[in-house]
Amino acid sequence: MMRSHYCGQLNESLDGQEVTLCGWVHRRRDHGGVIFLDIRDREGLAQVVFDPDRAETFAKADRVRSEYVVKVTGKVRMRPEGARNANMASGAIEVLGYELDVLNQAETPPFPLDEYSDVGEETRLRYRFIDLRRPEMAAKLKLRARITSSIRRYLDDNGFLDVETPILGRPTPEGARDYLVPSRTYPGHFFALPQSPQLFKQLLMVAGFDRYYQIAKCFRDEDLRADRQPEFTQIDIETSFLDEDDIIAITEKMVRQLFKEVLNVEFDEFPHMPFEEAMRRYGSDKPDLRIPLELVDVADQLKDVEFKVFSGPANDPKGRVAALRVPGGASMPRKQIDDYTKFVGIYGAKGLAYIKVNERAKGVEGLQSPIVKNIAEPNLNVILDRVGAVDGDIVFFGADKAKVVCDALGALRIKVGHDLNLLTKEWAPMWVVDFPMFEENDDGSLTSLHHPFTSPKCSPQELEANPAAALSRAYDMVLNGTELGGGSIRIHDKAMQQAVFRVLGIDDAEQEEKFGFLLDALKYGAPPHGGLAFGLDRLVMLMTGAASIREVIAFPKTQSAGDVMTQAPGTVDGKALRELHIRLREQQKAAE
Repeated sequence: MMRSHYCGQLNESLDGQEVTLCGWVHRRRDHGGVIFLDIRDREGLAQVVFDPDRAETFAKADRVRSEYVVKVTGKVRMRPEGARNANMASGAIEVLGYELDVLNQAETPPFPLDEYSDVGEETRLRYRFIDLRRPEMAAKLKLRARITSSIRRYLDDNGFLDVETPILGRPTPEGARDYLVPSRTYPGHFFALPQSPQLFKQLLMVAGFDRYYQIAKCFRDEDLRADRQPEFTQIDIETSFLDEDDIIAITEKMVRQLFKEVLNVEFDEFPHMPFEEAMRRYGSDKPDLRIPLELVDVADQLKDVEFKVFSGPANDPKGRVAALRVPGGASMPRKQIDDYTKFVGIYGAKGLAYIKVNERAKGVEGLQSPIVKNIAEPNLNVILDRVGAVDGDIVFFGADKAKVVCDALGALRIKVGHDLNLLTKEWAPMWVVDFPMFEENDDGSLTSLHHPFTSPKCSPQELEANPAAALSRAYDMVLNGTELGGGSIRIHDKAMQQAVFRVLGIDDAEQEEKFGFLLDALKYGAPPHGGLAFGLDRLVMLMTGAASIREVIAFPKTQSAGDVMTQAPGTVDGKALRELHIRLREQQKAAE
């Protein structure tokens, strides 16, 4: 062993002991003939002092620079009063350096590491191996390791078996675009990287492994956002002979225990909210309950107004008119309202109507808005009473197709909540339940809201008779407006599975081709089963307070799904392509 201790582990209890440290020179300071080196490793920093009494060692210390890799031997001693650093774990002591070995030199890094500096993400990702040396980045990865360790321990203690499932499978329609891998041995055929281990974990249930888990790599070739990556990690759980309440209880306990262990945060029991209520009150199926603002339906008061912007959606069965009251928002400048109007435009809203409530006692005169002239005073009063408007408030309105109103006002609610610091607590976990089985596409066809293996709350006959009304046995865990995990009771009956496929427009031939193995398995005694999958990256992002999941993944991809450090994806030579029976169109054109 080259080291006796990590830097961050040194403290007063080691006073007078000799230690050997290995790490990087974080900072070098020359103070009147005494050289101080802050040595850094994954556990933290330690201050090492070199004085001129040991001439050879002092000369070496004089030559080292930032990010040199060094080995230091010395004696731990207490720092003088007034020189202690309360911000460092080892801030009460220092090491008097006896020996210094330079294990490797370093060029000047492309960005400073001694404090957080505003470095472009591209540069950080290009030199990720240096970026990860920064203490705040190292802390995030260490916390990630503690999180996975806590989860594994909990699941192991509760009888779950860690089972690996294949990375190379067959392409199946699961919602997102597959990453395809060409087969050399089966010309013209492709494997797909798993979007999730969904079907394999169901087959494990059929095989009798009634409690399974896996911390699994998953892959989706989709457009990226701050909380999306082409490869991500999932805490995958599946059980047999348990209903939704049992699965919810087990996984909730896991998350509560995790937060207590890792962050010392204690949660009360998580509230449950039906999907329909979440959409109605918050415009989202993952509501952020820290923000005390709610959407209120007001269509009934606007059906007869001449103002078509309101009356059109108010009379449309698929329309919605909703109001959002912002306390104290009447002082909002016009520019801010214009910015919010642009913001809701991202979600398809054509505008953002508002009423500033200056003085309700004055009736219409006390209201400031371009729309009040279009609405009769009795209706206005009902609307203002319904949203609970008082002097000094502003009320925003959304009027459009229900989806547009939910998306736009739901997002505005979050933005305003953050802009005006309206958050009432730090953490707000919850369960959303009673999801619809399907959602309607623009062309009127149906798609699974979760996935096609989710069990409905009705019979196959009822499902096919009225699929749009069917509820599923699905449940999502939500934290601070982010979906942490989604799960459901699965279909374990072949007739039901085929009924769902038919509703989705998958005929018998396609069922057999793509899911024949699953339908076969359901014939041979499949038990009732269900499960849940958590997004580990999102969970770590929330628990570390990171702005994006790229901050909590050791080597993430960029927004365009590339790796600027290794330059992946890369080209391959003609020989490799020929072995895979692939010809590139661009190359073909160039040859012509």
